[in-house]
Order: sequence, then structure tokens, then C-alpha cells
Amino acid sequence: MEITDLLAPEAVLSSLKAQGKKQLLQEMAERIAPLSGLPERRIFETLIERERLGSTGMGQGIAIPHGRLAGLTKIVGMFARLETPIAYDAVDNQPVDLVFLLLAPEGAGADHLKALARVSRLLRNQQTCEKLRAAKDSEVLYALLTEKTNGSTSQAA
Repeated sequence: MEITDLLAPEAVLSSLKAQGKKQLLQEMAERIAPLSGLPERRIFETLIERERLGSTGMGQGIAIPHGRLAGLTKIVGMFARLETPIAYDAVDNQPVDLVFLLLAPEGAGADHLKALARVSRLLRNQQTCEKLRAAKDSEVLYALLTEKTNGSTSQAA
């Protein structure tokens, strides 16, 4: 599974403003709703429900909020670099500034986990994160996120 399977160029936000976790999830739900074909409110409620189980902040300034929704036909992702890092209840208690949102169809058990693992592997690469934090626009961010060398286990043909 490649990042290009999960992320469209228009789903990359280079400078999102949010004051806290709830506002961040609301903003991202609003922006991914047209790409997913699902109501913003349902997306937001699903993300909040997932956060109640435990924070999706994985440390080192990275969060991967995610959820499964009925009515979704494929896994849909959105990446945002925040203008200012926010408190997110991450495992290391550090603020978050890189966020990769994943929405999966309700029955996408294994594929959902594969997508989470793929995104996690990508964002655990410190060099990649440094480049993402330094990039100025969404086109550069998309190119960095979808580079074949970023944590991909498959070899280029």
C-alpha cells in the first residue's frame, strides 16, 4: 500500500490553524467531508469517539487520528502541517504539528491497519518529518509524502 493510495494532492494542508485538538479535528473533518462524500458531523463524531479510547498522538509532534465509517467506499487520508503546534495528549506529552487523518470503510479491518502502519512508518522517519516541517506549500508536502523512498518496503521497478 502506497501513500498515493490514501492521499490526494488536494488533501494536503500546508498551514492549518487550530487552537487545540477538538478544533483541529473539526477543521479536518470539515475539509475531508467533500473528499469522502460523508457528512462533516459524522466524521468529527467518529474521530472524537476514537480519541476517547486513547490519544492518536504518537509522539515527536505527530498524530494519526483515524476512524471507520459506514458509507465510505475506500480509505481516504488528509495530511496537515499545523501553523502552530498544539497540545494533543500525545504519548510523550509533546505538542503536535504534523497530522495524518485516515478514514476507512466500516469493514476495512486489515486494510485499515495496513494504512495506519504505512502512515506510521512514513512519519517515524525523522528526516522525512524534518523535510515536512521545512516545506512551505502543499505541493512540496505532497511530493515528500509520496516519495517512493519514504519508508516504503517495495523496490522501484
